[in-house]
Amino acid sequence: MAGNARNAGRTTGAQGALAPLTLAVGQEELLLDRAVREVVAAARAADPETDVRDLAPGELQPGVLAGLTSPSLFAERKVVVVRQAQDLGADTVKEIKAYLADPAEEIILVLLHAGGAKGKGLLDAARKAGAREVPCARLAKPADRLAFVRNEFRTAGRSASPQACQALVDALGSDLRELASACAQLVADVDGVIDEAVVARYYTGRAEVTSFAVADRAVEGRAAEALEALRWALGTGVAPVLVSSALAQGVRSIGRLASAPSGARPADLARELGMPPWKIDRVRQQMRGWSADGVAAALRAVAEADAAVKGGGNDPAYALEKAVVAIARAARSRR
Repeated sequence: MAGNARNAGRTTGAQGALAPLTLAVGQEELLLDRAVREVVAAARAADPETDVRDLAPGELQPGVLAGLTSPSLFAERKVVVVRQAQDLGADTVKEIKAYLADPAEEIILVLLHAGGAKGKGLLDAARKAGAREVPCARLAKPADRLAFVRNEFRTAGRSASPQACQALVDALGSDLRELASACAQLVADVDGVIDEAVVARYYTGRAEVTSFAVADRAVEGRAAEALEALRWALGTGVAPVLVSSALAQGVRSIGRLASAPSGARPADLARELGMPPWKIDRVRQQMRGWSADGVAAALRAVAEADAAVKGGGNDPAYALEKAVVAIARAARSRR
């Protein structure tokens, strides 16, 4: 999957995109659309008069493909896009397989297939015919989405810090279109290196994201950055109780992973601790420098802050600041 993330949105070059057959495999709509656009752009760069026929499954009835790919008196270049190829009827699949055995000149066929068992015969036939294949699987893992964001900036010729890329993924989640749009906006609006502060200014107004940004910096021992993130969160209207909850979750995750069996695989730990595997990897990085006493001290600080923000104190912001400083200090208890 990580390889797919690195390839996501990557231009393979005009010559590759002009291959007689392109097979885009997966269910990520953004990547499927990009695969089609890449072929169309390459074809029209070679011949501005290229005719493009973009067909849904219901439009490709038996006989239609033969008509679209039949020789033309003017030998015009044509791109024929077949979407959801896994849903095509048996007669149409048979016709496409026959075409693959004897493709027409000046015709570029683009098959969009979801992958999997359905319609696998056509998928195998296209691969056997030497199709140029473009992976378009959904990027389910945060690491894959992070690679996608890095590649978006790289493709645009811009530099973005690792922290900025991670902050963007944390803020926007799994929607690839939204991530791509955010990258494009930052590239258009920001001069120089795109850093974490810029991403925070644009995208971390979401309460749950901003709260966890505070917690992540605190448990990593980055007190100054955690305090800055806390002030940003409270200044943008994030409820103090959300921040105290995120701090509690961050410290508890450190404690739970620290007490787990050493040498266990992330997948096994994920099942035992109720965390996704990517979270296990992140917490492992965060727990460097923590001691058992540090975890205990941090939990006490979180409990005091939680009581204060829920009505037991007069100044929730001050209570959270104290907790953040205490947690960041605890994160360095083994150093």
